[in-house]
Amino acid sequence: MGKHSHHKHEHVSSTGRISYALLLNTAFTIIEIVGGIITNSMAILSDALHDLGDTLALALAWYLEKKSKQGRSHEFSYGYKRFSLLGAVTTSLILLTGSVVIIINAIPRLIEPEATHSLGMIGFALIGILANGMAYYRLTGGDSMNERAVKLHLLEDVLGWVGVLVGGIIIYFTNWFIIDPILSLGIALYIMINTYKNLSKSVKVFLQAVPDGLDVNQIGLEISETEGICSFHDLHVWSMDGSRNILTVHLVIQDVLEHESHNIKRLVREKMDNLGIHHCTLEIEAESESCGMEGHED
Repeated sequence: MGKHSHHKHEHVSSTGRISYALLLNTAFTIIEIVGGIITNSMAILSDALHDLGDTLALALAWYLEKKSKQGRSHEFSYGYKRFSLLGAVTTSLILLTGSVVIIINAIPRLIEPEATHSLGMIGFALIGILANGMAYYRLTGGDSMNERAVKLHLLEDVLGWVGVLVGGIIIYFTNWFIIDPILSLGIALYIMINTYKNLSKSVKVFLQAVPDGLDVNQIGLEISETEGICSFHDLHVWSMDGSRNILTVHLVIQDVLEHESHNIKRLVREKMDNLGIHHCTLEIEAESESCGMEGHED
């Protein structure tokens, strides 16, 4: 089998794994919403919100896995990788809004707890652990960015359902119905905290902030210590999608032969590769040359 066929097989395999998890999660989210209403459990409805967010994330992951096959176009010269960031922001905003709604509805139940069907909570929790566990296991064979992100969501779901299971057991034996709104608030706050973290990271990437783990001063030092480089300016480093880091810089060099400037570029690219930057655009300038960019930050 040729190289092209091998890559095609990997593409089909990854989309197949994601689509399986998507179908499973979608079906269970619907069942979960109905179950939360039947059992009168805010905890189950809170987790249903989380699962709805995961369903959106899975749908987006599946779409992007298909979309990424198109590569670059005349309209999107960098390709479609940044579409994942748009999806992450949209999903995060939906989750944050839903969490606020859950909290508003849970607070009155702290004051006046309502009876919940504890056996129903226990039953749905067991199904939830099984369904999300199966979806998580299905994605263990994948290592794409989409699949890794989705696996984290599903793992959070499993842990959330473990909490609902424990809460249902406590209510069954004690009739402490206040446990349900407490669980609901806990799950909603947990979702909000993690969603805010993910949203902050996505917004930073959108605003082309320096990627986490990279130090502009260290990058400048590595460049300035490269033999043949007199100085540099107009250095920019950002991330395309949170994983693919990009750098552009103007390098001022001594009057050297063409093959020597090629060697300088090679050395700089090797150094940047070691720092986690795998896409570099290097502009070579002579000492006596003025490109008009010195002192400009835009």
